[in-house]
Formats: sequence, structure tokens, C-alpha cells
Amino acid sequence: MLETLLYPKTVAVVGASRNPEKVGYAFMKNLKESGFEGTVVPINLEAPEILGFKCYKSLTEYPDTIDLSIIVVGHKYVKDALVQSIDKGAKTVVVITAGFKEVSAKGAEAEQELVQICHKAGVRMMGPNCLGVLNTHHRMNATFAPCLPPPGSISVISQSGALCVAILDWATQQKLGLGKVISFGNKADLNEVDFLQALAEDKDTKVIAGYLESIKEGDKFLRVAEEAAGKKPVVILKVGITQAGAKAASSHTGSLAGADIAYGAAFRRAGVIRAENFEALFDYALALATQPLPAGKRVCVITNAGGPGIMAADAAETLGLKMVSPSETTQARLKEILPPTAAFGNPVDVIGDAEPDRYIKAFEILQDDDNIDAFVIVSTPQNMTRPLELAEKLAKAHKRAKPMLTAFMGGDQVAKAKDRMMELGIPNYPAPDRAVAALKAMCDYAAWKQRPARVVARYPVNRRRVDRVIRWHTRSAIQQVGEVEAKEILRAYDFRILDGTLARSGQEAVEVANRIGYPVVLKISSPDIIHKSDFGGVRVNLASAEQVLDAFDLMMLRVQRRAPNAYIRGAFVEKMGHRGREVILGMTRDPQFGPMLMFGLGGIFVEVMKDVTFHLAPITHEEAMQMLKGTRSYALLKGARGQAPVDLDAIASALQRISQLATDYPQVKELDINPFIVGVVGTAAYVADARMTLA
Repeated sequence: MLETLLYPKTVAVVGASRNPEKVGYAFMKNLKESGFEGTVVPINLEAPEILGFKCYKSLTEYPDTIDLSIIVVGHKYVKDALVQSIDKGAKTVVVITAGFKEVSAKGAEAEQELVQICHKAGVRMMGPNCLGVLNTHHRMNATFAPCLPPPGSISVISQSGALCVAILDWATQQKLGLGKVISFGNKADLNEVDFLQALAEDKDTKVIAGYLESIKEGDKFLRVAEEAAGKKPVVILKVGITQAGAKAASSHTGSLAGADIAYGAAFRRAGVIRAENFEALFDYALALATQPLPAGKRVCVITNAGGPGIMAADAAETLGLKMVSPSETTQARLKEILPPTAAFGNPVDVIGDAEPDRYIKAFEILQDDDNIDAFVIVSTPQNMTRPLELAEKLAKAHKRAKPMLTAFMGGDQVAKAKDRMMELGIPNYPAPDRAVAALKAMCDYAAWKQRPARVVARYPVNRRRVDRVIRWHTRSAIQQVGEVEAKEILRAYDFRILDGTLARSGQEAVEVANRIGYPVVLKISSPDIIHKSDFGGVRVNLASAEQVLDAFDLMMLRVQRRAPNAYIRGAFVEKMGHRGREVILGMTRDPQFGPMLMFGLGGIFVEVMKDVTFHLAPITHEEAMQMLKGTRSYALLKGARGQAPVDLDAIASALQRISQLATDYPQVKELDINPFIVGVVGTAAYVADARMTLA
């Protein structure tokens, strides 16, 4: 796929220039200096040749066909250049010129016209408003960036051309090898999905690194990114996050689920490694391109300085890696070769006067320890260290069965060692915490690769009951599905719903309470009142007819005062359930990625601490359990400080049922079950309150 973009034999530069200040000259210079072995066809109205390449006044004069056309002419000439390129056989066209949808509605129309011309001809277009494409393995620099990095196995896709220039400059300075660098600008036609597919199949690419401001086709991106990540690591820096989508949300789930949450959930599902910033993007990519994946999270730190070793240990513990001590056998072997003042646990401190050989002997012993999955080597430039020699010997001693990341700290004293490690394929970081963060990314990706096969359970459903409720709301043009009807839908998905009925008067409320038995709960029923407690619309533990009657009258009085314009249907009288742990379960529909499920503890944990996790539907039982484990308050569910653990499987099953509801009924836009009451194993969990919003 995209063979003519990445491996063209004939490249036309429409708008080539003799003026070194022009973009058209930069393309000619870069194609020449990169050693491109194919044919270059410069198009210029006046020049007979540019940099030794014969020029043509227009593509119509060129006697043969072309594979790739680079268009760098003025905005008003782009359409003609595109048509001529297609007539000359170009299968891919790169429009460098700006001034399209990024500037105006008129520009957007012109851009769409270019796309239509390409689609009609079966041609793919990259851009407009982009930097171009670089392929070091094809010796082709078809960009206007001023520098060329060495060949390597990390390929980059970027929505920003300016960032691509910075990446190329930085990679050249760092001697970081890159394979393909693709700047796709406005992505009018070709977008991130196309390039993920192409690079996933590219034999010269080991790691795909990407910078994205938006994702065009959410569903397709998920599918393609998961396929790509199954073949090689995909690391993406996603920017341009806003909370705009949450402003109109009325449910807890909707208000907490911003765009950033959606992208995070999508990346986790697809196995995409998310970089938090520019540094992390290449920190992670470098480690993944040069080192084997770890078998687990057990990391050993080897250091010649106590402080930096502690920094590494703190970072590892904070990120959830395991700082395990070497086995007794390993420690005994270490004591034979290290001075008595050394530290033999983890970190292993070889002491500041360690020469390279002492480091290497310790490293060789530790590599054989089955308790250890990965290494972080920390070194400070003390008198005996000899960083360059240490780097050479580390590379030679590394068996490459387990990943090894280094943090050679310092400046001039370690500069040559850093350069040499880059040549030897050893990832080095300026500080231990960055090395550990890269290792954590490797561990997460390795765990995703080893995940069990996804099996999404299906539950029997009374769809007739759900259809009836949704049909009535649709006909009545009512978006808010109140507690009574929401519980009807949930009952159809086999949620436990306590006995209860809507009462329109105090006397009706007493009759319901007498029938279902005391104690009862009384809750206001109104499509205009979402959070009942805020309006005095909830009374609990009513134990007699007199209490029910008084509570009904007082509730109606308070609600009418606080929400005088609200339509009041009455009050929902419900059997008082057993006490248990309150959790919130929810769903909101992201415009890009579809239904997202939410889980969190109720009360202060969701209101103030916002201790919640999200996952894209549909989910498996394992993914539901991961949602529970992803909260800071998971320890409370497991039974912290002597409390009995709650029925975790009941919560996981409830999340799976919501997942099925969300996929069965795209009309459901938002859903909150708040609270869902769950007790110890053996007690039935139940829905205490629920509401939905229809699209």
C-alpha cells in the first residue's frame, strides 16, 4: 500500500525553483543530497536545469510517466498541477501548498475539489499544507526540512509539518535513526489510518511514532491501530484535548468523560502506547526499537551512586513496577565480586569507585537471575567510571534476553558515551525517571500483547420491554428517561430492581408502601430534575404510613419552591434495600469512538475526587475487572482495614450488561446507575437509582 508515495521511481517537483529561498529549491536540493536513485522531474517555466536535473516547462512536456508528484506552486495553480500530474500517471500526489481549509470556508471548498478529482482518478493525495515525505531506506528526502537523520527503524507520522522539522533536526543532532517521516497536514484524503496500515506492513519499520491533533475516523482507527499494534509498537502523542464535549452532558458519566478520556480509552483498547509529551514520544520509541520486551514488571537497578539509584527506585514504585531483590544465590555471587560496602538488594549499588569491570561483573551475574525481568543501569561520572569504556562493555555483556535501559547522568564527561550507546542500540536517558518511564511503557505494551483472547459475553434480554420504553419517549420527543422507565430497561437486562411504583398523591404513596412493605424510600419523579437530592427530592427509611404521607407532602412543597417550573409526575415509592457499598456505573457515547463505560465509587469518590475509570464498549469480564482495579479506591472494594470485600464479580457483570445495552441500543446517549448497591458475596446487588438520556 502507498508504494508510490514511499518507494517511487520517478518524482516530479511541480514548482521547482533555482532560488535558494524558495520551497521548490529546498525539495530539489534535498532529493539530490539524500542520494535519491530514481528520476527527478523538475517543473519550472524558465530554468533549463536545476542542480543538474533537466527542467520541463510543464508536465505535459515530460515524455514518460511519473509515480509521485510533489506540488509546491501557488494556491491558484494547484488544481491544474494536480490534473497534469494525474494525466502523467501519478498514483500519489503530495500537495505542499497551504491556504486551504485551515484558512477559510472557500479554502475548504477548493480542498474538497482536489479530493474529488483524485478519487475520480483513483489517485491518493497527501496534504495539503504539509512538509512532505522522507524515506531514508529509499534514500529519498522529499521534504523541505533542512536536515537529514541517519537511517533507522523508527518511522514517524505527523499532522504538523513544523513539528516534523523539529523532529528531523533533533534526531539528526541526537544521531537517532529514523525510517519514514510522513507529514500529512490537512489530511484531506490520506490520513493517520492509511499510514498506520502502510507502516504496519513496512519491513524496515520496527516502531511507529505519531503526533496527532485529531483522529478522522474513530471506528476505523481503532480497528487499524489494534492490527498495527499487534505487529509492532505504536506510540502516539495526542494533543488538542478539550472538554467541549462535556459541557452539554447532564449525567455524571458525561460530565466526567472529556475528549482526553475518550482518546485514552481508545488507545488502551487498541494497544497504542500514549506519550504524555514530546520527550516521552521518542523515549518510548527508542526503547521499543532497540530492546526486547520484558517478560514482566520486575526491574533491577544497578548504580554507582546512592541518590540516583533511589530516584530510579522511587520512579519504578510510583509507576507500578516491582523492585524485587535478587535471589539469595545471586546475592551470594555478588558478595564475592563487590566490596563489602556495596548494596546487594535493589538497587544494587556497586559504589562510586567502581571501574567498568566491576559494573560488568555485577550485570553479568544479575542477568542470570530469574527474579529479574529488566534492567536500568544508572551511572554518574566519578573518577573511576570511564563512561565510554563502560558503554562499550555493557553492550558486549548484554545477552539481549531482557531489556536494558541506561541513565548516564552528566554533561561533557558522558557525551561520547551517549553517542556511542546510540550507535550500539542502547537507549540512554538523562535521568533515571525517564528511563523507568520508558520501561513502564514497554511493560504495558508487553502485557497488552499477552492479553487473553477477547470474549464478550451476551446476556438474554427482554428487548420488547426496552423497545416499548424507547418508542414512547421517541414519539413524545422526550430525551430524559427518568428513574421509573430507566429501571424498566435495566430490568430487561436482568438487573435487580427493588419493588416500587410511581405514586401521584400522598394517599397513593401510602397504598404502595403498605403493599410492598416498610421501610420504603420516596423519590421525586420529574424529567426536569436530574439530581434529586439537590432539590430535597429523596427521603429514606420511612417506616410507617404517617411518615410516608408527611414526607410526600413536604417533598412536593420543597420541590415546588426550589424548581417552580419543573413538571412533577409524582413520587416513586420503593422498597428500602439492604445497605452496602455505593458505586456508580455509567455510559456516555463519544462522537469518535462510540459508547464509553464508567465505573467509580459513589459519594465523595465521584463528586469530589473524581476517582473513576473508563473503557470502550463492548468489554470482556477481564476488562471490566481492570476498570475496577484502575480506581484508587479499589482497596476499599477488596476489603481494606478489616472490612469485608464486596462482590466484585457482580460489579463486573453489571458493567458487561451496560456494555451490551449500549451496543444494542445506539439511541441511548447517556446512562447513570447511581448508586448501584453491592454487598458481600452472596448478597444480591441492586439498582438504587438510574437515569438515561436518549439521542
